[in-house]
Amino acid sequence: MKNRRIFIYIFLFSLTSINYIDRVALSVAAQPIAHEFGISPIQMGFLLSSFIWTYFASLIVWGLALDRWGTRYVNAAGMAIFSIATVATGFAWSYMSILVTRLVMGAGEASSYPAGGKVIREWMPARERGIAAATLNSGSYAGPAIGALLVAWAVQLFGWRTGFVIVGSSGAIWLFCWLKWFRKPEHASFIDDQERALILRERNGGLPDTPSGPTLSIPDLLKSTSVWGLLITQGFGSYAQFLFLTWLPSYLQTERHLDIVRSGYFTALPYALSVLLALAIGKLSDRLLTGDACSKGGRRNMVAASMLLTSVVLATPFVDDMWVMVAVFTLSLTGAQAALAMNIALIGDLLPSSAEVGRGTGLLITGGASFAMIAPIATGYVVALTHSYNNAFYIAGALALAGALVSLFMTRTPIRRHDSVAAVGEVSLGA
Repeated sequence: MKNRRIFIYIFLFSLTSINYIDRVALSVAAQPIAHEFGISPIQMGFLLSSFIWTYFASLIVWGLALDRWGTRYVNAAGMAIFSIATVATGFAWSYMSILVTRLVMGAGEASSYPAGGKVIREWMPARERGIAAATLNSGSYAGPAIGALLVAWAVQLFGWRTGFVIVGSSGAIWLFCWLKWFRKPEHASFIDDQERALILRERNGGLPDTPSGPTLSIPDLLKSTSVWGLLITQGFGSYAQFLFLTWLPSYLQTERHLDIVRSGYFTALPYALSVLLALAIGKLSDRLLTGDACSKGGRRNMVAASMLLTSVVLATPFVDDMWVMVAVFTLSLTGAQAALAMNIALIGDLLPSSAEVGRGTGLLITGGASFAMIAPIATGYVVALTHSYNNAFYIAGALALAGALVSLFMTRTPIRRHDSVAAVGEVSLGA
């Protein structure tokens, strides 16, 4: 039997890669933009985080739209919106005009993770969910690696405006391929009948992929202890992720005194290495878990271990050698990437059917966005007040340690209609 699901993996990886290439463009071009428009570190912190405001507000809306209308057209609409907004940033004439394009970009980008989570639940056998989620989330690290180099090169040769036009235009190719070939597995023409039968049989662990009663609403989901554990863990991991995403190039330029091209290289390298390591963790997660352990939240152990790895960022202020610093950033980024990916797989494990995955993943990423929204602003204030990045790294590391504990103790039970938020000590100690 041919494994044509590889095309879905390619779609998932490239979806988030393009999403994050567009995000990192402003981080790499921050210094020339700040110089042109006279932007302070605090103002830049708000500008770097601005797309997260509309991203946060739009996640659940996109999730509900996906559950109602499906991934093909809803995901395409999101890609079109954020790609056009990124191109428009290259034509900005003021601080406020950049702010507006970033807000529009954030609203469009909010579609990607809910859509990716729903595609994974619809297309992947349960035993492949970890590596599929890792592939989806790996794009969020490959994107900054590619974007850091591409935008740095474009800024150096042509100016920052050209960088935004180049990266924003890449979405058009993806959009054409998605609309031409993507369908649900029931109707996809590029898989054979044997593979289709495998997907439909095993995507819900051998159980029917239809809700036994009414689908779970957002209020139903918010009554679950496991959902709250997932949201908090996603938030704490996202804080570290967005500290790196929004401020790493500036840190390398100001604290390590690298030029734009070298800072682009030393930003790209940890991201690129972390993609490979996080994919290995995703594969390991699938190999270690049985179907029964998945349904009982066994993947949380991998989430917690990955959050502990994220906390390596605490060592950054004590590192002088550039290559040791690359190692620290690589390990921390790997931990954050793996934790967030396994969390996406974990909510898929714990939900009763794919009918709730769009809204469930939208809610999950909302938890992440709530802290992602804070990270760039808090870092801007920390840098402005202390003239150092050290405390910013300490905050990210402490949250990562807390996230490991939350994942271990709050994501132990399947998500059901009659779940209620209980004291952590009362949660079942099953697998």
